[in-house]
Amino acid sequence: MTWTWFHRLGSPPHVFALARRLTPWLGWPAALLILGGLWGGLVLAPPDYQQGDGFRIIYVHAPSAWLSLMVYTSMAIAAAVGLIWRIKVAHAVAASCAPIGASFTLAALVTGALWGQPMWGTFWQWDPRLTSELILFFLYLGYMGLRAGIEDTQRADRASGVLAVVGVVNVPIIHYSVTWWNSLHQAPSVMRLARPTLPGSMLAPLLMMLLGFTLLFGALVLVRLRAEILARERTSGWIREAVGA
Repeated sequence: MTWTWFHRLGSPPHVFALARRLTPWLGWPAALLILGGLWGGLVLAPPDYQQGDGFRIIYVHAPSAWLSLMVYTSMAIAAAVGLIWRIKVAHAVAASCAPIGASFTLAALVTGALWGQPMWGTFWQWDPRLTSELILFFLYLGYMGLRAGIEDTQRADRASGVLAVVGVVNVPIIHYSVTWWNSLHQAPSVMRLARPTLPGSMLAPLLMMLLGFTLLFGALVLVRLRAEILARERTSGWIREAVGA
């Protein structure tokens, strides 16, 4: 039963139809959560006692940074599944993740720089967390560039898949960099084993944004996955029927 379910997820027609059905179920809750989180974080939450209103950038920066890691991990897992079991849809999932993850990583870097200027007095420091996050952005670009540089789809899947799997070693480095090395970046205040340090009025909208961004990623990757499957299966007979439906 489990293997039947697993192999069905390797079927392009099944995954294409599933992605079409699931997209609105992720997209609309994502929109509502993000709107609610922005209202709660930018309007209702009180200013921070040290950072003032400057802390509010966390409501975009923290979810973007979280998604930059989660998307890369998802991409690497999908690539590994494609390499091990030779499932083409898994490579399509990995390819769909890359531009989304790169966008979240760029947003994390830009919002971090905007926060750093008033708080640290500079837009950039070669801090362990910042440097490893920048490397993650280059890994995304390298993955996409490698895929684009190889015309044969199967060869591109294999080469980019290996890069994705090898590059995943950077994910725990980013996560633990603030505890492994001396870092200007603040320690985790939400994703920690102990109780979060943020008060409830600040924490609630942040959690809404984290969940909203996660669901947004789910909706976006499903949309891109459908486009990726259409490009890969454009000569297949089922495409005409699926598009017509």
